[in-house]
Amino acid sequence: MKFSQKPIGKILLNIIGIGSLVTLSACAQPVTEAPPVTPPAAPPVADTRVETTADLNLAELTEAAAKEGQFQTLTRAIEAAGLQEQLTTPGPYTVFAPTDAAFEALPTGTLENLLQPENKDQLAKLIAYHVIPGQITSSQLTSGEVKTVEGSPVTVNVGDATQGITVNGAKVTQADIPARNGIVHVIDQVILPPDFPQN
Repeated sequence: MKFSQKPIGKILLNIIGIGSLVTLSACAQPVTEAPPVTPPAAPPVADTRVETTADLNLAELTEAAAKEGQFQTLTRAIEAAGLQEQLTTPGPYTVFAPTDAAFEALPTGTLENLLQPENKDQLAKLIAYHVIPGQITSSQLTSGEVKTVEGSPVTVNVGDATQGITVNGAKVTQADIPARNGIVHVIDQVILPPDFPQN
């Protein structure tokens, strides 16, 4: 039995034609699928970290305090004595830091004399007398003698809440300021090593 080429051709054309119509009608259909929603970008998070004194080493801490106007003289003395590098070492240290007012209370001419280049060793000795090895908080201080980095001891007196803490008679006016390599206690007088020449 012979098949005519014409009916097969017509069938193929009809299939292709119907397929095209279906394809075209599918293209013409409105899109009912919603496009993906992109969430709005989150606002940038502000850096809320606050640098604390615990982030600073003792040298940086005295510089920061000097900017506040309290330890400018101490900072000058540390620089004149060439001790900036020592105060950046890991430590830890406990520093009894005299305020500018404490330095001003020294006998007239004492500070100016100490800041002279020829008195660098004396000045370094004076500053080292304000530093104790180790990190000692006010609650860890006990009455008695404590050896300083200078070599001579200081006398610490721990009184009650009203008497507070004194070091060689100098009163601790602010305690426990943390630094990265130690701790600072602010004192109201410059303490002098034994037999330290004045003026």
